[in-house]
Amino acid sequence: MSFQIALSGIAAAQKDLDTTANNIANVNTTGFKESRAEFADVYASSVFQSAKTKVGDGVRTAAVAQQFQQGALQFTNNSLDLAITGDGFFVTASEIGSRDYAYTRAGAFKLDNNNFIVDNNGNFLQGYPVDSATGSTTSVSLSTTNPIQIPTTAGAPSATRDVFLSMNLDSRALPPTVSPFDLQDRASYNSTTSTTIYDSLGQAHILSVYFVKQQTPAFPDNSWQVYAAFDGLPLPNGANTQALPLRTLQFTSAGIPAGSHNDGSGLFDDIEFPTSTLTALLNNGASFGDPANTFGVRFRDEAGTRRPTQYASNFEVGTLSQNGTTVGRLTGLDIDASGKIMATYSNGDQQYLSQVSMVRFANPQGLSQIGNTSWKASLASGEPLAGEPNTGTFGSVQSSALEQSNVNLTTELVDLISAQRNFQANSRALEVNSSLQQTILQIR
Repeated sequence: MSFQIALSGIAAAQKDLDTTANNIANVNTTGFKESRAEFADVYASSVFQSAKTKVGDGVRTAAVAQQFQQGALQFTNNSLDLAITGDGFFVTASEIGSRDYAYTRAGAFKLDNNNFIVDNNGNFLQGYPVDSATGSTTSVSLSTTNPIQIPTTAGAPSATRDVFLSMNLDSRALPPTVSPFDLQDRASYNSTTSTTIYDSLGQAHILSVYFVKQQTPAFPDNSWQVYAAFDGLPLPNGANTQALPLRTLQFTSAGIPAGSHNDGSGLFDDIEFPTSTLTALLNNGASFGDPANTFGVRFRDEAGTRRPTQYASNFEVGTLSQNGTTVGRLTGLDIDASGKIMATYSNGDQQYLSQVSMVRFANPQGLSQIGNTSWKASLASGEPLAGEPNTGTFGSVQSSALEQSNVNLTTELVDLISAQRNFQANSRALEVNSSLQQTILQIR
């Protein structure tokens, strides 16, 4: 029996050595969780056996339990490197459409050849569907997750319908020395500004707006005439360089609009033309939208809170924006603490693409290891509980960071020495037992 007891001690010490060696080997493995060999004594007795004199039957390995405490964060320059600060796990699937999920803390993700976010083994990171404009999650359930794909373009272009413009016109300015207005002659106007607008095919065009100070009996002080040009052609007819004024802006002595906007707000009336006016100037088969609609220059910002002024200050554009888009190319990717992924495109468009899905388990130590720093759910772990990152105990997502192994190398080296001594002690017990039996066999 003593042979078996010593042998079980050697086996236990070997298991402890193996566990410690595995921890040390993975000290630099991203998302790795250290293991701990847990042992229990072996004891067996019959009903009629005296427990007071019974000796134990050795030791056995009760479990090799992984420890899921948080690892340190290592910051990187890759926005697709993700780390979890909390109890959650990322969800991955080996194939598109597969519901056979694996769970990991290793967030070294990248894009594959189809722009899906994958790990080093090609498993697809799963995400919840979101509203592309607001980022609000429409469903928090593993059954609705999908592989996250990053589109490189921002969809179909849309023609510009409105240009929003507010500015300060210098009250100290004098009327131009050249009259009438000629967009080719800088001396015929006081100030100008330009913006890029887009037709229905996403091609860029330049819309220029010119301001001419007036001081005549018909137009007293504080009056300005507005002209416009489309790709160097004067509006509205585009026939020659001498154009007609499209609007007269008049300011009060306080430098604010004196004109009465058609909605009673005190803003200037907008400049509007039929979209066919601009479409007629195109030669690429595009248009500026439905011919029944109008194209407008609005003298305010899009919210209607900023308006033109005329102060004794240099000409300055306060607002200049438009609502058309060309086809955009991906220029940036941001992932916030709640796992929401926003793509930024070269046309100024911003879209929420998905929200990184996250799960937690009632008993993480019950998870089944499958290698590659991933786990599967088991009866011992319980069913995965899906939720949004940065809520409850799921933990938040840290972009441009990786969770390092939680192995404490100093502790492991001490454990290694302890396991080695334990192995030697049990080997010595085995040797002593052998010597005793040899002595008995030599008695004559």
